[in-house]
Amino acid sequence: MHIVVQVTIADVHTFQNSSQLSTIQKFLKQSQLIYVVKNLPCTTCIPIIFSIRKIIKISRSYSRTSYEFANVHVMIWIGFGFLMTFLRRYGQSAIGLTFLLGAILVQVAMICEGVVHMQKNNTSYLSLKSLLSADVAVATPLISMGALLGKTTYMQLVFMGILELIVFTVNKYVGEHLLMAVDAGDSMFVHAFGAYFGLAVSFVFGMKDKPKEHHLEGPSYNSDIFAMIGTVFLWLFWPSFNSAALEGDDQQRAIINTLLSISSGCVIAFATSALVSKDSKFNMVHVQNSTLAGGVAIGTAAGMMCKPVGALVVGALAGLLSVLGYKYLTPLIQKRLRIHDTCGVHNLHGMPGVLGGIFGALMAGLANEASYDYSLYEIFPARAPSSEAKLAEMRDNYGISAGLNRTAGEQAGYQLLVLAITVGIAIVSGLITGLMMRMSICGSISEEQKFDDEAHWELEEESSQESKVKEGNSCGGDQLPMAHI
Repeated sequence: MHIVVQVTIADVHTFQNSSQLSTIQKFLKQSQLIYVVKNLPCTTCIPIIFSIRKIIKISRSYSRTSYEFANVHVMIWIGFGFLMTFLRRYGQSAIGLTFLLGAILVQVAMICEGVVHMQKNNTSYLSLKSLLSADVAVATPLISMGALLGKTTYMQLVFMGILELIVFTVNKYVGEHLLMAVDAGDSMFVHAFGAYFGLAVSFVFGMKDKPKEHHLEGPSYNSDIFAMIGTVFLWLFWPSFNSAALEGDDQQRAIINTLLSISSGCVIAFATSALVSKDSKFNMVHVQNSTLAGGVAIGTAAGMMCKPVGALVVGALAGLLSVLGYKYLTPLIQKRLRIHDTCGVHNLHGMPGVLGGIFGALMAGLANEASYDYSLYEIFPARAPSSEAKLAEMRDNYGISAGLNRTAGEQAGYQLLVLAITVGIAIVSGLITGLMMRMSICGSISEEQKFDDEAHWELEEESSQESKVKEGNSCGGDQLPMAHI
């Protein structure tokens, strides 16, 4: 990307020495700018350099945002969609309903985002950042959808998604803007909230009908392969998800920490799966889901200085916790609490999200100015000094605004408080939403229709397909349809 900067002022001889001009030219060259500097007095050098730096920062920020937006876009529609295709007779619904819900809810998310950031003239502006925030928000109801996969109508899912996004927006505003907690990769606001909201809705459904074993609730060889497509896409693009809201060094740390964490989580998930499975073989449920838990767990602390060993440890813990959850905890909560979790969102998003919130609080408690310098107050705005004497230099040189003068311990306490509030609001609002979803206006799925595409899609029966193939074979002059070929 090139930017043309042209400056024309009266006298070419007003430079005090040639080094000033060479310094500007060197800076412009390093910044990959095409420049035309004519008759530039030395008194204008510094303001122009600062202006150029601002232009470069804006242009690079725009380029990064568009790149991250594309990555998160792929995660939402391809990653989440294909990850839920593991059911043998629910693949069309998994991808198709994700497609439908995503298209509807991204518009709802933009409206919610606009209301929160309304300007004084009752106007809200759209930008790449607002679209990126909307994409991230849509992940929340899609996570909840995983707990209910195969057991609801599409109208119930749309209704749930709209209500959930409204509550999600309020909760995130309270946590980020009022309590000033930090959650760069949304371990708390997206993953934990979406998981426990979905589990609460599933609990309400279980109160009416006790969860039973269903002959279609299981994978096939081909459906597992399709689900792995979603896993691989999510695994590859998770660093973009966790770093999307950050800039500069914070973004670089987030990408590195996420890659380390999700890699260690992947390895430990494979190892634990072999340990707890029959004949020391890998289980596809664990591989499809638990390998991603490290990306969830590092989210809150992604932009913090947790060092490589911290990222590796929290990722390993998340992978271990997730596999053990699938093996032992999921059957237990279904039996004891009547909570049926189709995709196991509690193990991929719920527990790793809570772990991420706790780890984020720990890192917030350890953060100090000796390690972070003034970037400490960019990561934790509430820790910035409130007195003008201390703030003056940071505001002039780094653009840091007045904060609440919190200590490290106070910031850690607020992080834990926001985690507890988020989980609490998710459960309560999920219970209320579940009761509303049981109303007849949203429709319902019978026991026989669960986990079957036939409830939502026009399907040609396999028996009729086979009979048509036989008829086609008996008539040598007739050409077979491509689907049968």
